Amino acid sequence: MTDRRTVKRLLCADLVDVCWRDEAGRQKSEVMVLEDISLSGVCLQSERNHTQGTEVVIQYSEGTLPGVVRYCVYQEIGYFLGVEFTGDCQWPSDRFQPKHLLDPEILLKRATHGDKFKPA
Repeated sequence: MTDRRTVKRLLCADLVDVCWRDEAGRQKSEVMVLEDISLSGVCLQSERNHTQGTEVVIQYSEGTLPGVVRYCVYQEIGYFLGVEFTGDCQWPSDRFQPKHLLDPEILLKRATHGDKFKPA
């Protein structure tokens, strides 16, 4: 799959509740793994296939993030969904910080400068 990202993504790991309506209009929900996040969207890991174009709502402790599924691909351990936030919605980084959050650029800088990893 070609990486078409135009904004910086941060790697993360957390669980979020995701809600959507199926083809019959029934409300569905699933706990999904938040894999990465940016101002404009997220990547989620799911146990099931999701249709491109499906509108979803990601629920976290302080609120919700509406979005639409842009892709869904199966990769060995589950389905990975690219979700673009809709409307004027952006990641509220001041109100929602995933439990584990990592900026890959920081790791790259450490590696190129020979810095050793220092656990917190």
